[in-house]
Amino acid sequence: MSVDAPVRGDGKNNPDTPKGLKKVVAASMAGTVVEWYEFFLYGTAATLVFSKVFFSEDTSELDAILAAFVTYAVGFAARPIGGIVFGHFGDKYGRKKLLQLSLILVGSATFLMGCLPTFNQIGYWAPALLVTLRFIQGFAVGGEWGGAVLLVAEHSPNKSRGFWASWPQAGVPAGNLLATLVLLALTSTLSDEDFLSWGWRIAFWLSAVIVFVGYYIRTKVTDAPIFVEAQQQAAQIKAASYGVVEVIKRYPRGVFTAMGLRFGENVMYYLVVTFTITYLKVEVGTDTKTILWWMLAAHAVHFAVIPLVGRLSDRVGRRPVYLAGALTAGTWGFFAFPMMNSGHNFVIMLAIIIGLVFHAFMYATQPAIMAEMFPTRMRYSGVSLGYQVTSIVAGSLAPIIAVRLLDKYNSSVPIAWYLAGAAAITAVAVVVSRETKGLSLESLDIADAKAIASEQELAKVGLR
Repeated sequence: MSVDAPVRGDGKNNPDTPKGLKKVVAASMAGTVVEWYEFFLYGTAATLVFSKVFFSEDTSELDAILAAFVTYAVGFAARPIGGIVFGHFGDKYGRKKLLQLSLILVGSATFLMGCLPTFNQIGYWAPALLVTLRFIQGFAVGGEWGGAVLLVAEHSPNKSRGFWASWPQAGVPAGNLLATLVLLALTSTLSDEDFLSWGWRIAFWLSAVIVFVGYYIRTKVTDAPIFVEAQQQAAQIKAASYGVVEVIKRYPRGVFTAMGLRFGENVMYYLVVTFTITYLKVEVGTDTKTILWWMLAAHAVHFAVIPLVGRLSDRVGRRPVYLAGALTAGTWGFFAFPMMNSGHNFVIMLAIIIGLVFHAFMYATQPAIMAEMFPTRMRYSGVSLGYQVTSIVAGSLAPIIAVRLLDKYNSSVPIAWYLAGAAAITAVAVVVSRETKGLSLESLDIADAKAIASEQELAKVGLR
């Protein structure tokens, strides 16, 4: 039987769980782990490697890291473009096809990064080629998230959508965990000279193997029945259209609310997992291997917490869980950086873990709350637009702004206030959002169809 058959129960688990849902979750997570392994591998390498091998040796340490973060930001700039393009065609042709394409693109770009010559070999062509591949990588990842979470959300029961849709989110720390493990293995077995010379490339080349596995798993699933039905209805109505213009025209509140929900979460994440590495190396003087061990523990906790928070959002609601995440995120910088300055291993690791736990209260709830804002025919475009456009001014700039603030004020306090301001924006978005726990996605489609039918009737009357 097809995995998208709306049959309840598998005889072993919850009788309200559709048959084949776990296979859909596995397929979504497989690709998400692959793509975020590659995306976050770049983020870690930007601090540890790229600032040293792709830029002039005459550049100061912080300036070289800043330059590497600028190339890192290019991926974020490309993500909204990928989200818009993939969202448009994903709403038109299906989630599965576009997810397979995104996987191939990001895998190819990452593999080629491992083949790039250094600055000493080809000069400024090295960072130029790095930026080009980073753009392709970001473009592909921009299309990945919306399709992966919607493939699960649209298969999930109304009352447990928060839990099931949170699993692709758990694929992000899983991918980051995998990237950290690979880098830890390489830095532990190779000398610093060998790692910077050629060892780091192995981590990028390994992406080819992981891509093949993820692609194969994704061939085993199909789009959800609700999407197939929406396609048929759109063909009958004909007036229905797709894409970013349509979703902004009809659901501007959903788009801008999604952007607000994303802002503080995105800033928080990249301060914790990317800027923290820089802070610990430059300010605290910690060695690379120790930092990677701390990150390994933090990503493991993050992975475990996300599904638990997703289940909590099904019980108490999306808004209270998300608001708790935003409010606690606003406090993190004020106590976390002093904890890092203590120099005690356990205290530093605890600061990072707490940051990712706070983040999970927002991140785990995102797929369900955003999917429940838009009808099926434009859901991919809506969630991708709200999620990816925000990353340009949030996550992409967060490490850059943090480095600049640290360089100018020689203090972590301005960085803490920056995070608090970002979290406040998200808290406001949560307050003005609607509670959607248990909402039927079919009800959104029905309301959307009625609105289109009403417009068509008015148009006919006007023609007469």
